[in-house]
Amino acid sequence: MNRRNFTKFALSGLAFSFLSDSMGRAALPMAAQPSAPAPVPVVPRAVPPAPAVPYAALLERAKAALDHHADSFTLRDRVGLVDFNAPSKELRMHVVDLIGGQASSYLVAHGRGSDPAHSGWLQSFSNEPNSLASSSGAFKTGEQYIGQHGRAMRLLGLDPQNNNAEPRAIVIHGAAYVNEEHVAAWGKCGRSEGCFAVAPHMLPQLLGLLGQGRMLFADKINAV
Repeated sequence: MNRRNFTKFALSGLAFSFLSDSMGRAALPMAAQPSAPAPVPVVPRAVPPAPAVPYAALLERAKAALDHHADSFTLRDRVGLVDFNAPSKELRMHVVDLIGGQASSYLVAHGRGSDPAHSGWLQSFSNEPNSLASSSGAFKTGEQYIGQHGRAMRLLGLDPQNNNAEPRAIVIHGAAYVNEEHVAAWGKCGRSEGCFAVAPHMLPQLLGLLGQGRMLFADKINAV
């Protein structure tokens, strides 16, 4: 075979080998492409409800009293609460903003006639003169004055169970036996003679928030 024919057959064989190789590759099955993972559904997390404030039931009762005595109050933006369900060592007097929901809380004493054994817990209410006891119900804050306890605020009792507040001189005033140091030493505040006695250094703030003409509501939900 001469060189020309040899080259011709060689080139033909080379082309055939290329053709066979490409055909073989075309005949091979294609590998399966991995599928994208299915998206994981986003489950919204439940937001736990805000814990109820300990005076929530008392606040609802105070709101009802505010409606009941609507003619007595033109100022309904804030209300004072005294939660006598709590012991005197706790911050149980609150001034609640009825619009924004914020509250400022204070120590407050109860009357010695409401806790004869000085347990730190109010046992009973009284509206009787000389009982030295605390009274429950709705009060209207009055004018400020300077008396035997220094700066103080008068209260007008609006309910049958506290309508002797004025003749009994039941007021808000400061007292040295109501403060954090006294609670740390004795585990409780001292007792008043029926007044809402608070820490002297907190009195200006408290009276400023209450002002004249707002409601102060005191009660013990499960009073016995």
